[in-house]
Amino acid sequence: MPRRPGAPPPLPYAHLRIPTVHTEGTGALDRGRVKVRSGEWLRVRAGAFVETAELEADPHLRARQLLLARIAAVVAQSGPTTVVSHASAAALWGLPLDRLPEWVEVVKPVRRAGCAAPDVVRRVRATHPTEVVERRGLPTTSLARTVVDCARTLGSRGALVIADAALAAGLSRRECSALLAGLTGARGIRVARQVMALADEGAESAGESLLRWAVLAAGFPPPETQIAVDTHLGRFWADVGWPEWRLVAEYDGAGKYEDAPGDVVRAEKRRQDAITEEGWRVVRVTSADLRDPWALARRFLRLVPREVAVRLSPRQALAEHPLARAPRR
Repeated sequence: MPRRPGAPPPLPYAHLRIPTVHTEGTGALDRGRVKVRSGEWLRVRAGAFVETAELEADPHLRARQLLLARIAAVVAQSGPTTVVSHASAAALWGLPLDRLPEWVEVVKPVRRAGCAAPDVVRRVRATHPTEVVERRGLPTTSLARTVVDCARTLGSRGALVIADAALAAGLSRRECSALLAGLTGARGIRVARQVMALADEGAESAGESLLRWAVLAAGFPPPETQIAVDTHLGRFWADVGWPEWRLVAEYDGAGKYEDAPGDVVRAEKRRQDAITEEGWRVVRVTSADLRDPWALARRFLRLVPREVAVRLSPRQALAEHPLARAPRR
């Protein structure tokens, strides 16, 4: 579905600066020990350091920068055939992630003895030239290959966040379908196909994707995204919902109104009042709600038509959803 006018960029971290990485090969090892003690440098992995002055103050952005620095360090310290892949490639593309990976993931055409490292996951796989691009100066799997790899290995929750944003950034569904067609019988293919079938370019944040994942895994019909609601105050856009039930949900990110001035809060209340006056029901969802998707699904379950509620069945391909194990009441 087309994104609404004025939507935020789909790759929110695409321009986040990668700190300069000093590696053992550049004579950094001896200096590194001294500079780490002084606080000037920070060790990102064995034999690799970054300057703390180049890191963002915001903890979330800083963690993302350190991940990018580890990725760059692994490439610099590995052979020329190393290609960044999976969630690490998603980070290089600037895609949102449900959680930052603990390891750097790469693919290589052959397995070599003695190259194991505790912070690197190496997969042996030949890559077609069309599946490798240069992203931020590093060899990386293409956007389509990255999304398909994540959909097969990351779990449906995190994979949907990535797939939604990638589609919004212009990823071709046809290209992903072609890759999936060539992976028949591969591990994780069933989940990957379900994720791609349910992905929606209208989701404008990881939180909105996770909200959608909660209701999709619970068996609800796929909600529409960016729903236009005309009111006496003008047209507003609701994040997700089901127009046929006049039911919408709004995702409020952490701290959305924490430091907002009073007029912003009052304007949001007027907006919601105007929407409800048109006969719509609004469910507000926060990041805390996403930590208990079963409870979140139950909130929607009470608002849908009864004949729909009694027929809902969890999507088994999204098996990690707790609704698949929770008793029905």
